[in-house]
Amino acid sequence: MADTSKLWWRNGVIYQIYPRSFKDSNGDGIGDLRGIIEKMDYLTDTLGVDAIWLSPFYKSPMADFGYDVADYTDVDPMFGTLADFDDLIAAAHKRNLRIVVDFVPNHSSDMHPWFIQSRSSRTNPKADWYVWRDAKNGAEPNNWRAVFGGSAWSYDARRGQFYLHSFLPEQPDLNWRNPDVRAAMYDALRFWMRRGVDGFRVDVAHFLMKDPDYRDNPVNPPNTLAFENFKVFGEYDLQEHKHDKGHPDNHMVYREFRAVLNEFEEQSPRYSVGEIHIFDWDEWATYYGTDDELHMPFNFALIGAKWAAQTVREVVENVERVLSKGQWPNYVFSNHDEHRISARYGEYAARTMMMALLTLRGTPTMYYGDELGMKDGMIPPGMEQDPWGKRVPGLGLGRDPERTPMQWDALPNAGFTPAAVKPWLPVTEDYQRTNVAVELIDPTSMLSLTRALIKLRKTTPALHSGSYRTVTGVPDDTYVYVREGAGERYLIALNFSQEERSISVPELSAGRLVLSTLVNREEAVAGTVKLTANEGCIVKLG
Repeated sequence: MADTSKLWWRNGVIYQIYPRSFKDSNGDGIGDLRGIIEKMDYLTDTLGVDAIWLSPFYKSPMADFGYDVADYTDVDPMFGTLADFDDLIAAAHKRNLRIVVDFVPNHSSDMHPWFIQSRSSRTNPKADWYVWRDAKNGAEPNNWRAVFGGSAWSYDARRGQFYLHSFLPEQPDLNWRNPDVRAAMYDALRFWMRRGVDGFRVDVAHFLMKDPDYRDNPVNPPNTLAFENFKVFGEYDLQEHKHDKGHPDNHMVYREFRAVLNEFEEQSPRYSVGEIHIFDWDEWATYYGTDDELHMPFNFALIGAKWAAQTVREVVENVERVLSKGQWPNYVFSNHDEHRISARYGEYAARTMMMALLTLRGTPTMYYGDELGMKDGMIPPGMEQDPWGKRVPGLGLGRDPERTPMQWDALPNAGFTPAAVKPWLPVTEDYQRTNVAVELIDPTSMLSLTRALIKLRKTTPALHSGSYRTVTGVPDDTYVYVREGAGERYLIALNFSQEERSISVPELSAGRLVLSTLVNREEAVAGTVKLTANEGCIVKLG
């Protein structure tokens, strides 16, 4: 059994960076690795996070902005060089900041040398490195649909067969049933760990193994979407994806995967988290490992949850229910694929959600810019970049709005890139009001709140590693819980309503309000706490 005191990812705060959009260091309008190095002090000293997760920076034709990898062991020149990456690792580790990188195992680019060889002939040594099938009655091998629209199969005239692509045709699925593929991908993990990488976020981790008989997916029953705020995928959601993802054989892969990470355990504990969109709680929990498989699967439920106290409380209580001893919760409210929290809920509700993220039991993962209250950007017609929105128009699936440049200051282009340079996506319109420089000098800003929450979490064992208990007997539109550890207790009260609410529970017989989401009050508490609309507060119980 691993020593939990050494597992940095349990107590730390993880911050996701989309490299294209964080900081441009060379004036080409695109963020890069050296830009991240330039802002390292912001991450550690100003904000206080413990780890950063980097979205893909690998060599790629950029059909899906790096999630179509052409070389798993090199940096795309757009972002820099391997030497730049090594400098980033050194700069981070000097500051005791961990580096988690995206690992994209389900598919490569169609420009990867492996796929070029695989499609060249059925007798090539890499012929079986991808998923190839013969036509069925002159058509696709089965009815599987691609997430990005259309059939999941494309015909290749050179081989005279169809290849599988769960996403874009430019992203052919690797054949994870081939042990040579698994060995090559595990070698890629070793390559990055030898360079100092501390962990991996595994892209679409439940897609790797498919039904070996390639059976048709059944029709999805109507009204089965798990949560109301997730983007609806159009025709993809018309199927129940029973055979093209979530196969039990995935667990074999992650046992091997974990063994590779464990090869480096003596140097420092490594971390793995899977992107797993499964909303049956018991099935989701099977992707947890204690001494094998993934350290945790991402918990996306609160990205899709409606703004209601009961909904959020039920998500948390379900997580607490299904986890076994030694398994650790995690929460994420925003990422590069879904609308930002301020866009979904509004400015003040976003503050309350930030308080929840940083005080619930579990590892929090923040998305760059959410600490400022950044909103989704408005992308003018003709400036769209995301292939998903282009290929499945009319459903609002484009992910450009949540990927706009980080807002550093009130100068043109928000300090992301020089004023005379056109950024790869336009800066969000409110950048002169919502940016790091402005918010740092405003003690009531979203950034000031986030900094205070992270500081309190890091210095308070009850919040970063203590127990969790729901408090009952409170108004239905509030959510109240207690965190306890190291001889201290903290009560967190969150108001989800547009009206003032009073919380009167036995736990509040004596205490002190130490932080409000409005960052404007500290006061003694004796029996009752009053919350304004959408306000949250933390009370240290005496």
